[in-house]
Amino acid sequence: MIIVGGVKVEYSVKVDAFEGPLDLLLHLINRFEIDIYDIPVATITEQYMMYIHTMNELQLDLASEYLVMAATLIQIKSKMLLPTYEEANDADLDMLEVEEDPREELMQQLIEYRKFKEAAIQLRKLEENQSQVYTKPPSNLQYLAEESNVQNDQGGLDVSLYDMLSAFQKLMKRKQMQKPVQARISRQDIPIEKRMAEIMDELQSIKGRKSFYELFPYYERDHIVVTFLAVLELMKENEIVVEQQHNLDELYVSYRERDEEA
Repeated sequence: MIIVGGVKVEYSVKVDAFEGPLDLLLHLINRFEIDIYDIPVATITEQYMMYIHTMNELQLDLASEYLVMAATLIQIKSKMLLPTYEEANDADLDMLEVEEDPREELMQQLIEYRKFKEAAIQLRKLEENQSQVYTKPPSNLQYLAEESNVQNDQGGLDVSLYDMLSAFQKLMKRKQMQKPVQARISRQDIPIEKRMAEIMDELQSIKGRKSFYELFPYYERDHIVVTFLAVLELMKENEIVVEQQHNLDELYVSYRERDEEA
């Protein structure tokens, strides 16, 4: 719930970075360096459900296919708990039908999805390279190369929405651990536009980057959620830069200079 023009309205965010449940599963597999041919179902199901709960908590648009995948993971996890052939008695072996690994179908889907995702990345790179080709008589394009180098040096958004959700999970745990045992909390509704403006002013004033967690100075849940949604909106509007040096490292937020948009 946020305040817009003095009126309380429900606020939901639709983020284009979500490409489906297979994309989320593949992200988890890469993030935790899991062998796609031997997926630990219990671990991947736990991590998947954490992301689902986080998206629900933030009121992000959640397609039904995410819930279908959650049910599928739980079903596979249940099958994995059944006794294996090694655990069965010799007398029972003849009665057991040979069944394939319950993870097999999901594994094949992930492998195929990864192939298409990698192909899409290669095609996007080819498109970007092709966009640099000009059909015109030879001329001095050195200035274009210099501009391109400047943009590459400045970098861009190198974290995904999944990284942002993971940072939000860690943030909520930190705030819960640091929260005073006794506190007097007064409810204060904050318009998301106001919080966006506050974040921009804060980043512009320090003229440098700021830790993602430092943007959340208060323990109130409403303030934390509104701040996180404000950061997502600023990312979508290309007003800020969010960087991460290595996988699982802390996120840093900085103000995007206007000349970076060129």
